[in-house]
Amino acid sequence: MNFAKLGQFVSLLALSIAPFTPAMAQSQSQAQVQSSGFEAAFDGAFGTEVRAPRDYRPDLDSQLERRIAQLAEGSQGRIGVAALDLSTGQQISVYGDQRFPLASTSKIAIAAAYLEGVDQGRWSLTSEFPLIWPVRSTPLSSVAAPVRQGEYMPAHQLIDLMITRSSNPATDALIAALGGVEPVNDWMRRAGITEFSLDRNIATLVRDNREFDARSYIDPRDSATPEAMVQLLAGIYQGRWLSRSSRAIIIDAMERCRTGRSRIPALMPDGVTVAHKTGTLHRVASDIGILTSPDGRSVAVAIYVTGQNTPQARNSRIASIARAIYDGYAEEASRDFASSGYRSSTAAR
Repeated sequence: MNFAKLGQFVSLLALSIAPFTPAMAQSQSQAQVQSSGFEAAFDGAFGTEVRAPRDYRPDLDSQLERRIAQLAEGSQGRIGVAALDLSTGQQISVYGDQRFPLASTSKIAIAAAYLEGVDQGRWSLTSEFPLIWPVRSTPLSSVAAPVRQGEYMPAHQLIDLMITRSSNPATDALIAALGGVEPVNDWMRRAGITEFSLDRNIATLVRDNREFDARSYIDPRDSATPEAMVQLLAGIYQGRWLSRSSRAIIIDAMERCRTGRSRIPALMPDGVTVAHKTGTLHRVASDIGILTSPDGRSVAVAIYVTGQNTPQARNSRIASIARAIYDGYAEEASRDFASSGYRSSTAAR
């Protein structure tokens, strides 16, 4: 513990609980400065704990956000949600600025980093790389889990396996082809997405995934915020960073995803297209994706769930939150349409 900082904290604590007198009255700005100093001293002395983020408050911005906050109640583990209507730009966020384990949702960023190289001619979709298989080892016994090479496959097949079936050997093959995880982080930073960090290959992540309890501890390694992942999905969907053909490869594979059918897709109405990618670790389940309604409106959504006692309970939370997001945006779109129709008819008269 830093005792100098502890002393500063104790001093500020004493000021905060001293009897109030008129002579001690301060301006609002001075009080704000003291409050900031108090929080900084607390963090410096005792370490930063998980605190409610800026967007989790009683006066949430919309009825939809309040509904999602109720569904994302985290007494049995942390839950983070972010969503963005790609037509209107309306965003909701409940614990969306807090870090959660990426698990296999990182595979969308890995695919994007590789496909940028294809767009730039550094390699191709037919370039072949070996599958990377883990070799049994004791958890935490080495910085990186030992691996061995398997059969060679073309990159387009590795990407497809990585997204549709969440293949870890295919993912680690592409990470090795990129030269490690840092090129993925670099691609995300250049895309303007900072709340994301990929630190280990999948073999190491899976081997060591019980090191911490994700319900109560935020491991900054291999983590991202739901808001960051929604930003990633929106940028890919809108074609901001990749060619049309590379964008199509990712979206098409996400639409054919075979994992997590009891998550985002589970409660969606008929006619809704779901392009998504799941993530699963010990006591962790997540799903990120694009929901496209029959009328063509699309919503990017990221849901990260920890705890909840059982895998079924985690999946159920994701499914119910995803359906509430879809219904909420659909209701707001209907109200906007009705309102605009009323104004138009009134103006015509």
